[in-house]
Amino acid sequence: MPISARWHSVFPWMKGLAGALGSIAFPAGCRICDQLLTDAARLPVCWQCLSSFTAVPPGSCDLCGFPATFDPEFPLAVTYCRDCQQRRFAFQLARSYGIYEGSLVRAILLLKNERIDPLGAWFAEQLARIVAREPDRLAADLIVPVPLHRRRALERGFNQVDLFARPLARHLRLSFQPVLLMRMRPRPEKHLLRLDERWESVRGAFAMRAGRRVDNLRILLLDDVMTTGATLDACSRALRDAGAKSVLGLTIARAGRPAGFSGFHGNTKDAR
Repeated sequence: MPISARWHSVFPWMKGLAGALGSIAFPAGCRICDQLLTDAARLPVCWQCLSSFTAVPPGSCDLCGFPATFDPEFPLAVTYCRDCQQRRFAFQLARSYGIYEGSLVRAILLLKNERIDPLGAWFAEQLARIVAREPDRLAADLIVPVPLHRRRALERGFNQVDLFARPLARHLRLSFQPVLLMRMRPRPEKHLLRLDERWESVRGAFAMRAGRRVDNLRILLLDDVMTTGATLDACSRALRDAGAKSVLGLTIARAGRPAGFSGFHGNTKDAR
């Protein structure tokens, strides 16, 4: 084996050893609760916080994944929430790992603001389990992250969705296409938008990049938080208009809907 090849095979092991020794010599606290981290893992969040995340419960809406409260005025044989019974989404279905509240909110904000790649990889593992629970319904040909507007991308320096979308693509052995979609106009500066403002802010906001093709492909569309489904819907419409066979939404968290909707209500600051 050439020397360069041997070095590349040894380097990841040395890097891991250095991280373990560093964590012993310079112990750090959990980035969520400040409790001292007692293992050598690169993940800067303790297992107590990770285990405190509230999973989306069984019996949620079969289409959007929202914990459903059913209304006898809208009887259906399938288990759809009221919003999905009234609105036609462009995505085929959507699933989320957890409810956007408590420690999960802080973990996602860490991902947004500080580019913690190990945390992104951890979330990718959780999303892979979601896919494994419905392998036929969540089967896809490629993974596409919801894009940032170029101004926001320059300010932040990265798209937080890429931090878990890329490792998920490797895990599922799917093509990762981070520049397939582009956002044509930025999200409004106002953090808490009314329902109509959420939908209007993303109407026509996303488009396919020139020369990209998705004809007859099944797209797994990733975002960090889903609230009303407006962002996933707008991206899905752009993909479907370009010829995609289907679009499946997958997010880390499911946030509470704005006032007027039934169900849980988490902290929706900066949610989509």
